[in-house]
Amino acid sequence: MPHITVEYTDNLKQAGNMKELLQRINEILIDEGFPIGGIRSRAVELKDYVIADGTSEEDSFIHVTLKIGPGRTEEVKKVTCDRIFALLENHFEKQFATRYIALSLELFEFMYPTYKKNNIHHRYR
Repeated sequence: MPHITVEYTDNLKQAGNMKELLQRINEILIDEGFPIGGIRSRAVELKDYVIADGTSEEDSFIHVTLKIGPGRTEEVKKVTCDRIFALLENHFEKQFATRYIALSLELFEFMYPTYKKNNIHHRYR
């Protein structure tokens, strides 16, 4: 953990530079002390969606889901989310100024044990 999913509407693909966004999110997570070997980031392009009343094909959105294991303080969770959302605002600043766009971020903290096996951590020890 953590796992990041960036869902974005296909009308942002050209201007979105999702690979850079994912890399910068990872850098924030590393800076905030999350285990490097557990970070998984992915961007999912959405082709089937309806925004608002569905009358404008120019409407767009980006929704980031951050999933983490339990145990982080409220302060760490807030700072991490604040930093990621600020990055999101900055990354899409030009698009936000020229089109209709919705940005959102959701934090999900697992309450129950997860099942995982990962030897990538060994490289960072």
